[in-house]
Amino acid sequence: MVTARDAAHKYIMDTFIHPPAIPESELALHDQLTRLWAGGVIYHCGPVVSKDESGRWRFVAAGPTTSIREEPYEADVIAHFGVRAVIGKGGMGPKTLAACKQYGAVYLHAVGGAATLIASSVKEVLTVYKKDEFGVPEAFWVVRVEGFPAVITMDAHGQSLHETMAATSAQKLADLIGTR
Repeated sequence: MVTARDAAHKYIMDTFIHPPAIPESELALHDQLTRLWAGGVIYHCGPVVSKDESGRWRFVAAGPTTSIREEPYEADVIAHFGVRAVIGKGGMGPKTLAACKQYGAVYLHAVGGAATLIASSVKEVLTVYKKDEFGVPEAFWVVRVEGFPAVITMDAHGQSLHETMAATSAQKLADLIGTR
């Protein structure tokens, strides 16, 4: 999986999706992200990392960041790269839900506040891109994970557990208020 937050999404749009041509200096990264994300996973995460004595990175904390901030971008990213899963917290909006349905992708909710638990599922940091330009939290971290704790809350059929829960909660509130 590859982490991507606000700066990464804006960079993707400005460098790979909106311009008429990808700058030659960025072609190698575009090729890498295309390889990683074709059928792959984006994780909305700004990890806390450390380097061990041998110079290898490891995730210390890897909690999800609020995904709705990526709503203006995510549908285009899914379409451009062939992303099959997006992980974050709080769900996403109708544009991303439509892209999930159109391209056969899903959104998975990871629990906020479980950053150390989630970091334990990161078995290896394979590489990092744009760390010097964006900083550690905003960089593209490429990681190998096992047993990542998340649940699908938006599926490839256009169903959103977030929408269902909001509608059910609104109805329950209306029922409670109406009985007073």
